[in-house]
Amino acid sequence: MAWVYILQCADDSYYTGMTRSEEPDQRLSEHQMKLSPSAYTASRLPVRLVYSEYFDLVADAIFAERKIKGWSRAKKEALIQGDWKLVQVLSKRRGGKDTATS
Repeated sequence: MAWVYILQCADDSYYTGMTRSEEPDQRLSEHQMKLSPSAYTASRLPVRLVYSEYFDLVADAIFAERKIKGWSRAKKEALIQGDWKLVQVLSKRRGGKDTATS
């Protein structure tokens, strides 16, 4: 079991992560405590949890995290808002190719 989560940082950027051992709220606390001083979020505190999704399989969570990390800001915001129609629209490449499954 694993979670993928998105944090919104104080500078309004997004951080996408994955955790296997704890729930996103606990992982949020770890980010807030600067347990990794060189981590992306350490210089962008405070952070807040804006999205999380549970996966039964760690491999699925890893895949989802990598995919989301590659998304545009607009597409991440559509995901955070639960706007699946907009996520699909933003998945279209120029020229009409659908990237939702790639």
